[in-house]
Amino acid sequence: MQDSQTSETTQKTIEETIVSGILSAKIRPGTRLSENQLATLFSVSRTRVREAMMRLETRGIVHVSPRRGWFVVEPSAEEAIAVYEARRVIEAGLLRSMRVLTDEGRKALDAHLNEEKTAMAAGDRQRLTYLMGDFHIRIAELSGNAIIVDILRDLTARTILISMLYQSEFHAAQSHDGHCRIFEAMQAGDFVRAAELSVEHLDEVEMGLDLTTRPDPLSELRSSLSLPPKAVSSGPTVTPKNRNFKGAIKTC
Repeated sequence: MQDSQTSETTQKTIEETIVSGILSAKIRPGTRLSENQLATLFSVSRTRVREAMMRLETRGIVHVSPRRGWFVVEPSAEEAIAVYEARRVIEAGLLRSMRVLTDEGRKALDAHLNEEKTAMAAGDRQRLTYLMGDFHIRIAELSGNAIIVDILRDLTARTILISMLYQSEFHAAQSHDGHCRIFEAMQAGDFVRAAELSVEHLDEVEMGLDLTTRPDPLSELRSSLSLPPKAVSSGPTVTPKNRNFKGAIKTC
């Protein structure tokens, strides 16, 4: 029983470490995850690593390529739209179900927004990427529903992968302002308005994506060889349903 619990803990540690790396933009889309290297890093067998990878695959974080191994997913334009739609449904529904913002919750969100300000002042983009996504996870944590927290963490990780593929600029100030407006509505006890603002915020972020961009599969090797970037060919325009493709580019 103890061995079983230990292996499960190890698998969760591997999963959490990889998801955390994505949330902080340290692990990019298409990154190869070597079973041998992970087994060495975590001092476990390749079987344990493979089990963790299979669980991450069911969560939509990685995929396996025959004879090549495990890779972090590179979401398609259609998948990007589906992820944002899922986030709108879950986050708006969560906020509408809330009845009160506790003093502890208010302090936690206020402290988080101050962290965003500090990171913006320091120009720490990597830290900001993590904080911008984590704001939404913190709201979910206030619900006390672990299932919703897990779902939203995975969706947020996938959102960051989407941003790294399809977002050409980084406008943290606008996202921070959106977070502040959501927080203000929550403090006022107007959770219906907070839900509306969360949808508006996600709409703005999604409309800042260039979903006609096709990722260059050889970008990492191209950079290593100091070759010029490949001219990206545009595919069919894919835009969010019932939305105009415009607006400032923002983070989640």
